[in-house]
Amino acid sequence: MHIIIRHVVPRAGAMTDVSGRNFGLLIAYVLPGFVSLCGMAELSPVVKSWLVTGSMTNDAAPTVGGFLYLTLASVVAGLTASTIRWAVIDRMHHATGIEKPKWNDSVLQEKLDAFEALVENHYRYYQFYANMVVALVLLLAARLAVSGGCISQFDSLDGGLLLIGLVYWAGSRDALRHYYTRAAFLLGTREGVENDDERT
Repeated sequence: MHIIIRHVVPRAGAMTDVSGRNFGLLIAYVLPGFVSLCGMAELSPVVKSWLVTGSMTNDAAPTVGGFLYLTLASVVAGLTASTIRWAVIDRMHHATGIEKPKWNDSVLQEKLDAFEALVENHYRYYQFYANMVVALVLLLAARLAVSGGCISQFDSLDGGLLLIGLVYWAGSRDALRHYYTRAAFLLGTREGVENDDERT
């Protein structure tokens, strides 16, 4: 009886692909979700306890369970911010000059790897910038609500958050424009296919 043992060599770049995808999901959902939780903590003692004491033991040391709990809460908040981004910011960008091309989906399968690289290198950054805009608006609104809606209590931190939000807004427009342009170049457009068709 012969036993054959095969040594499987990992494909080169496999680990970097996985970590790259993880980084994209981290910046697209977890970080904006954490900022959203900071905004909710301004209004909710329960959420504040998640951020301050929910991840600590009596020794004031972080726990694995608390870290995972905060991570899950950040993911949920990030997905919620992303839904708001889809409903509001995407439409605002489309209405103000960034036109979504009609890609030729028939070539997507053969160019899937290149398309996934475009998503990781452009669309994930768009999601980060735009989701952070939503998260910062929620944070500023919460801080304003805590101050009783008094604009006179608008301090330097609020001004800094507003400025960063404007930078993220500009970054989101640039990232979305690059994503649409490069994806249309990669996949072509349905209009181009129809224009090249000689049939009447």
